[in-house]
Parts: sequence; structure tokens; C-alpha cells
Amino acid sequence: MSLSLPQHYREILKGLGEDPEREGLLDTPKRAAKAMQYLCHGYSQSLDEIVNGALFASDSDEMVIVADIELYSLCEHHLLPFIGKAHVAYIPTGKVLGLSKIARIVDMFARRLQIQENLTREIADAVQGVTQAAGVAVVIEAKHMCMMMRGVEKQNSTMHTSVMLGAFRDSSTTRQEFLQLIGRSK
Repeated sequence: MSLSLPQHYREILKGLGEDPEREGLLDTPKRAAKAMQYLCHGYSQSLDEIVNGALFASDSDEMVIVADIELYSLCEHHLLPFIGKAHVAYIPTGKVLGLSKIARIVDMFARRLQIQENLTREIADAVQGVTQAAGVAVVIEAKHMCMMMRGVEKQNSTMHTSVMLGAFRDSSTTRQEFLQLIGRSK
């Protein structure tokens, strides 16, 4: 018989030397299990569900940017949070994606156990796949609790990752325009 998620948390508490029967911890295994399921709900979502047909015909062929999308994820190595923001851009080729869908795509992938490098790539590939854009750019900047709370304990470090596809990769001018518009270039 396998243990339920709350039972696993109970065993973790015991393994840490805690008494799961003490008043303050009585409901902790249930709460921790519920919190972890929420923090990882991206596994129960699909790109098709998220987009839900919100792709609209448009003559626009100019860069579309959604900047400063807050994100919360868990490092797959330590199960500790990393928190930051994503900047996503694409160049439409006849269709634009509903505005909120970009943020929902970011959330879907962020709400899985991750490393930031893969998260950046997954978002870019998903936007490219859905929009068939001439180019997609994603920049993520985040603070990692696994580096702040343990290990080297560097409080002011921020990790930056980027993925440039299509026109953003091929054209330094397009890439530079994107970076300027999100305030990452002078």
C-alpha cells in the first residue's frame, strides 16, 4: 500500500525530527500536500486548454510584447521557489494570440518542477507552435531561493535567461529592439 501525499509529508516531518502530533503541525501534512498540488498544477493543464482557440486573424506584422509577467516556480533540484518575471514577444504572421494567453502559457510551464533554462525554452517553443510567428523571444529574470536560502546564500543575485527564435535570432536589429523595449539594453 502506498502512502498518500499528506502521509508522505507526515513522514518528512518525522524525518526532520519533528512531532507531527504537536498542535502546530497536526494539519500541516494536509496543508503542505494541498499547497504542493497547487504549486504544480501546470501538470494538469495542456497548451490546447490554455489557448482555447484564442488565435485571431490580424494584418499586424509588428512585434507584440507582453512584459513583466510575474512567475512563480519550483526548482526541480531542491523543490524551493524561484520567483521573477518573463518578457515574451512574437512577430505575427496573420494571427495574434489573445493577450491573457501569453501569461497563461508562462504560468502553465512555471507551475511544474523546473529549471529556469528549460522554462524559458518551453515558453518560447509553445508560443512559436501556437502562433507560427516569424519570431519569438523570451527573457526571464528570477531570484532562486535555492541560492538565497541555502548553499552560497547570495541574496542579491538574479538569473537571466533568454531564448530567441526566428527573426529574433536571425536579426540583431529585431533582437535589439525587443531588448530595448523591455529595458534590457541601452
